[in-house]
Amino acid sequence: MSVTERTREIGIMKAVGARKRDIIQLFLIESSILGAVGALLGVLVGIGVGYLGVTLIGWPMVYPVDWVVIAVAVGLGVGVLSGIYPAWRAARVDPIEALRHE
Repeated sequence: MSVTERTREIGIMKAVGARKRDIIQLFLIESSILGAVGALLGVLVGIGVGYLGVTLIGWPMVYPVDWVVIAVAVGLGVGVLSGIYPAWRAARVDPIEALRHE
């Protein structure tokens, strides 16, 4: 999701009329999706490893649902926060320079 890798694409979007707000939204939505997928995969792997651990030890398996929700929310939040600066940079790209970029 690097801005430098997508400079030409951003330039084309701006050349056909995309506003700064549109580009920022695009990058924030992408980073949110990445954060959500990462959080969900992390929860699933965590549950799997936890299940394996409690099976070997013999303890009862307890996963409070509120902690799972918090983990997904934190992952989503990290995704959004990590997308703010790239979104801001992408919105500031000059379309003429971006179209020259290869």
